[in-house]
Amino acid sequence: MFNIIAASFLNPSTVVLAVVVILILVILVKNIRIVPQAKAFIIERLGAYSTTWNVGLHLKVPFIERVAKQVSLKEQVADFPPQPVITKDNVTMQIDTVVFFQITDPKLYTYGIEHPMVAIENLSATTLRNIIGDLELDQCLTSRDIINSKMRAILDEATDPWGIKVNRVELKNILPPKEIQNAMEKQMKAERERREAILRAEGEKKSAILTAEGEKESAILRADAKKQQQILEAEGEAEAILKVQTATAEGIRRINEACPTDAVIKLRALETFAAAANGRATKIIIPSELQGLAGLATGILEAVKEPEKPAPKKPEA
Repeated sequence: MFNIIAASFLNPSTVVLAVVVILILVILVKNIRIVPQAKAFIIERLGAYSTTWNVGLHLKVPFIERVAKQVSLKEQVADFPPQPVITKDNVTMQIDTVVFFQITDPKLYTYGIEHPMVAIENLSATTLRNIIGDLELDQCLTSRDIINSKMRAILDEATDPWGIKVNRVELKNILPPKEIQNAMEKQMKAERERREAILRAEGEKKSAILTAEGEKESAILRADAKKQQQILEAEGEAEAILKVQTATAEGIRRINEACPTDAVIKLRALETFAAAANGRATKIIIPSELQGLAGLATGILEAVKEPEKPAPKKPEA
């Protein structure tokens, strides 16, 4: 039995058949292709475009079809080296750009242009020169968003036949000449010093205004205080005078109510004249009706005085 099987395997026709079967299996396995995510395969049949494979399992016809190109559908970034550009006011600068793009049509990308990245680089350089040539240096430094928008619109329109979508363009660096940089730094320094001087002057002005307003308010407060003091003093004096006059009127009223005699009145008159003299008057005019009373008062005083004792005599020797 084993001999029969061995003889059958050693048969040349059987060996050839087994080899053919193995080769067919190998070819089939090699022509089974899996397209990963965010990829696209361009398939050519006998040298001509046949189809585009997207994500999934595909079987290629052996010896007739081939994968011409594998295209990535992810968004890509192209960072180009600095490009020399000349502004409207004849200043040469170095500007490098960054382009964000995405392949939307793998067929156009494969057959539309020979070297798409080189084409995008040259197109971005020429577009940048055209845009910067219409702007002055200061405008270039302050108008990045405008430049980015213009470049994106122009590049997107130009690369559309190539199956490329330009999503964004950014100016990475703008490098003016060294002399221009030094002049700009000096200008910025002078501008900052000017702003500092203005701020300092405004601060001193506000300080002086606040000081003057404080002095004004202080003077007003002092004047109001002095005014209130004078008013209070005048009111106090008026009240004191009023009280004195009230007391005087009250005394006169009580004297009138007491019905004093002429002698009391004349005595009070003498006291009043004595108070008027106050020890400083040299002459006092006394009414005639009071002279008699004055003489009477003088006599009473002399009578009351004790007679002086005579001094003791010395004994004769």
